[in-house]
Amino acid sequence: MERISLQPGLEFSRIAYGMWRLADGADTSADHVLAKLDCCLEQGITTMDHADIYGGYTVEGIFGAALKTRPCLRDNIEIVTKCGIVAPVGRYADAPVKYYDTSAAHIRASVETSLSQMGIDHIDLLLIHRPDPLIDAEETGRALDDMVASGKVRAVGVSNFRPWDFSLLQSAMHNRLVTNQIEMSLTHTAPFINGDLAYLQERRLHPMAWSPLGGGGLFSGENAALLHVLEAVGKQHDADAGTIALAFLLHHPAGILPVVGTNRLERIARIGDAVRIRLDRQTWFRLYTAAIGGDVP
Repeated sequence: MERISLQPGLEFSRIAYGMWRLADGADTSADHVLAKLDCCLEQGITTMDHADIYGGYTVEGIFGAALKTRPCLRDNIEIVTKCGIVAPVGRYADAPVKYYDTSAAHIRASVETSLSQMGIDHIDLLLIHRPDPLIDAEETGRALDDMVASGKVRAVGVSNFRPWDFSLLQSAMHNRLVTNQIEMSLTHTAPFINGDLAYLQERRLHPMAWSPLGGGGLFSGENAALLHVLEAVGKQHDADAGTIALAFLLHHPAGILPVVGTNRLERIARIGDAVRIRLDRQTWFRLYTAAIGGDVP
């Protein structure tokens, strides 16, 4: 599978596997988690996307327990995780309200906890999970720079930031923010025209796309017309609708990295099919106009 360079010495697979649903299944055993990882690796999907909050702060531990049984896997994968959300569940059950914390102390503590939970000595990419209305950019930027200097984090970025939030944090840092992981799919097309994608392209940064299948919404009744077009295009390429939806993102010149999360092994086994699909411009716009419900302005 094609690989994307985020910075010198750090490459990710063209598609990442998202761990946000890892704790949702009935089977969270090490063997079942390893089966999912093996399924990914067979396709060249080596980038594993986490966040400390996933599964009520349990997913990193589930992943780490599996990795402990086969530690050699660490040399074959890249690990992404996020921090900054404090929700009243799991280890933060006593929190009086959900809030964001981008203080240096919280970032340091989150990194140490993530390393411990996963049983690893470094994180390949750390993302600030959400823009913090109380962010002290100087403090947060310094903390991220310190994490890189310590060797505990190889690279840093953000998630769900608007261009101005990104610029503010970057202005207070020595290290480059290497990506912004944003919601992007055929059911969420705003980034294509609201400046989010253009901002990253201008800076030659590869975006990561969470929920690239619309959280399953692509297959719901409210998107029946869009699904019909996806299936029609899929027949032309001997592919299912989900594969075409991923190919739609992969076609964009920004070099988008979709983060795909599913617990079903048979679906995981098909994720990599999207990289073989080549859409022409007319087909891309056929999908886009179906998504926005009419012709482009």
